[in-house]
Amino acid sequence: MRNRIPFQGRNKLFVTISVLSLAATAYIIMSNNVVTAHESQKALLFPSSSKEDMAPGFSLPDLGGKTVSLSSFKGKVVILDFWATWCPPCRREIPDFVSLQKLYGSKGLQVVGVALDQPDKVKRFVIDNGMNYPVLIGTEDVVAAYGGISGIPTTYILDKKGRIVQRFEGFRSRETFESEVKKLL
Repeated sequence: MRNRIPFQGRNKLFVTISVLSLAATAYIIMSNNVVTAHESQKALLFPSSSKEDMAPGFSLPDLGGKTVSLSSFKGKVVILDFWATWCPPCRREIPDFVSLQKLYGSKGLQVVGVALDQPDKVKRFVIDNGMNYPVLIGTEDVVAAYGGISGIPTTYILDKKGRIVQRFEGFRSRETFESEVKKLL
């Protein structure tokens, strides 16, 4: 008689293998700087003129368990970053987000991290890396609302009215984000 993995165990195994594959691919790409070389080709521009361009609203828990809504940042330019602690390109962008928040926060910028990871790992990472902006724990529903995140980091730039004006998949330089933010402040 064959030993079978229960359905729930197969799902966990599939998710684990998928996550490890994605992490390995991201590491290989980052170590070869392929993502940086193709930076301009992967940016997707969204025009800011219609109601359909509004960022999907959400309410997610922060690391203290408090519920935070995207609407609480209306009136600010928002960098909305979907990331995880195990993702090398994500880890590489975070010091730039910390720096941008420090430099432009008083001028109307708000960086918001949506971690697609285990809360205990995220808490340690946030402390160890001095992250100075809200970090929320993402859900499958929020990922689906944003069209499904096919890779991380995936970062959205929102204008002061909450409209998506830019979407980036993969690592981007600080200069790329700074240029976009300056146009909107």
